[in-house]
Amino acid sequence: MNVNDDLTAEALRPKAERLFALSGEKIRAVEASWNPDHGTPVFTVRGRYTTRGWTEWTQGFQFGSALLQFDATGDEAFLELGRRKTLEVMASHVSHVGVHDHGFNNVSTYGNLWRLQREGRIPDDPWQRHFCELALKVSGAVQAARWTEARATPEAPRGSAGYIYSFNGPHSLFADTMRSLRSLAIAHQLGHALMGERDQRISLLGRLIRHAETNARFNVYFGEGRDAYDLRGRVAHESVFNVLDGNYRSPSSQQGYSPFTTWTRGHAWCLCGYPEQLEFLETVSDAELEPYGGRPRIEGGLRRAAVAVADFYLQETPLDGIPYWDTGAPGLTRLGDYLDRPADPFNDEEPVDSSAAAIAAQGLLRLGNYLRRQGDAPAGRRYRDAAFTIVGTLFDEPYLSVDEGHQGLLLHSVYHRPNGWDHVPPGARVPQGESSMWGDYHARELALLLLREAGDGPYVTFFTPLPEPLPGSSPHPAGGE
Repeated sequence: MNVNDDLTAEALRPKAERLFALSGEKIRAVEASWNPDHGTPVFTVRGRYTTRGWTEWTQGFQFGSALLQFDATGDEAFLELGRRKTLEVMASHVSHVGVHDHGFNNVSTYGNLWRLQREGRIPDDPWQRHFCELALKVSGAVQAARWTEARATPEAPRGSAGYIYSFNGPHSLFADTMRSLRSLAIAHQLGHALMGERDQRISLLGRLIRHAETNARFNVYFGEGRDAYDLRGRVAHESVFNVLDGNYRSPSSQQGYSPFTTWTRGHAWCLCGYPEQLEFLETVSDAELEPYGGRPRIEGGLRRAAVAVADFYLQETPLDGIPYWDTGAPGLTRLGDYLDRPADPFNDEEPVDSSAAAIAAQGLLRLGNYLRRQGDAPAGRRYRDAAFTIVGTLFDEPYLSVDEGHQGLLLHSVYHRPNGWDHVPPGARVPQGESSMWGDYHARELALLLLREAGDGPYVTFFTPLPEPLPGSSPHPAGGE
């Protein structure tokens, strides 16, 4: 990737404003045409949103997008839409015990409403705030209950590692879940815990930390000779464990090309998730972190993973910052020196994934900001510049959808290439020209972050830094993990 060090949030502000100018009509178009009986909109086919039954993990992005649109523009019609749909539709997602996606569905809806009130962007209605807080508490606990105890090494005792397991089952650790840890973080910040057998109080902060560390240990690679494909910063989509003895068995991949290549959207979830959790841990007291190894060890491990993943992205992505869908996709060899030129979304060999770029750009920006606060200004600037470089490409044609007849906002997103779910237009050989709910949502989230930095408000976080503990919160874990 060729990092442009001349860009700033202020310079990119017109692109972010243009994105939101287009975004409003896209949201209205989906709302006007979508039949809720068909499920949840997932991705577009010939420019219109359609669904794909797997798990219901994208509905929060649909209604969360309306809340982001209000946040950026002040148009209260979008606030009303997002608030009404959250109330009418999202309750089942709060108590959904079958998915690992609570941080996607519920933080994007209840979480955005809660954030808007805490920031003073909307009036502080106590009942609405308590309603959102209750939903976020329950969501975090339900997410944390999807738990498998594991071993850090075959010699270590069972329980020395652990993870929130994916919808595949208790044996499965997904890289995606790094960003879904947001639900545990908010619930912990609200003073909540998961209550287990015999009233055992299980710390949500403890499970958040253990999952992040286990993901770093098994899904993230550090170039230390773990296997023949151990490239520093590479990410396996999935790690498989033997649930009978807790031992790690192998890497796997549900949506990538292979267990030994890097599916770039899974990689991007880690690139975004680790810096976000580092930001969150800055608000957690040393006393709270001490039972889990203390701040230096915890933050050092998460920072190590975040930097390795970020460096891999910069090394393995084309010049303009837009990745192909998997770094080991077989057709890439037929593209020649594809890393030494801008990505080509119209090629005939392998699709790009703009949604991975939108997610990764936010992670790079947050990592850069975190490192600057930690006193490492040169590294911080490098990652911030990389984020701005991606935005410069992503928030313009051919990635920004300017066609009024297309319901998507961010073009050239890919869902599940191995399953062949993505639309291939006539005359093309690979998917191109379509959008996804998560790609559109994360483009809006990234654009809002840029607008805030350019001067329109406080720094956006999924949590809310508080000047004092919330009523009912405890500064120390009350037993459990």
